[in-house]
Amino acid sequence: MTGLMVCIAVLAAASAFGVWHRRRNGRLTVRDGGKRHAAEADAERLSAADIGAELGERATLVQFSSAFCQPCRATRRTLAEVAEIVEGVAHVEIDAEAQLDLVRSLNILRTPTVLVLDASGAIVRRGAGQPRKADVIAALGAAVRD
Repeated sequence: MTGLMVCIAVLAAASAFGVWHRRRNGRLTVRDGGKRHAAEADAERLSAADIGAELGERATLVQFSSAFCQPCRATRRTLAEVAEIVEGVAHVEIDAEAQLDLVRSLNILRTPTVLVLDASGAIVRRGAGQPRKADVIAALGAAVRD
């Protein structure tokens, strides 16, 4: 009887973790505005030199990918479509393996990771996993408005 209870507890914990992970995967979260010191806020700003491409007029979608990442391909298509639809938005894809210093400084832990930058290069949204197109458009709306 004790073994059955342990098995049920393990299954319940695994199911709870699975639901939590699925809900969090691909969600573009808000950066904590105003809670960081000014020096740390400056570190959360990327320039054209950092990403190896020009920033968009209104916003930039930065995608960190790796060569064998299947969700990275779908994310690339989604972000490219959004960049075509929304005027003044650029999409930049960065090979995480080739830019390890940048990956470490931004604490990128998995691919794909998407950063939404405002016109000045400040990181306003961040998400790991494959985002939905509607979520990307909503994040851009917030980045352009802020």
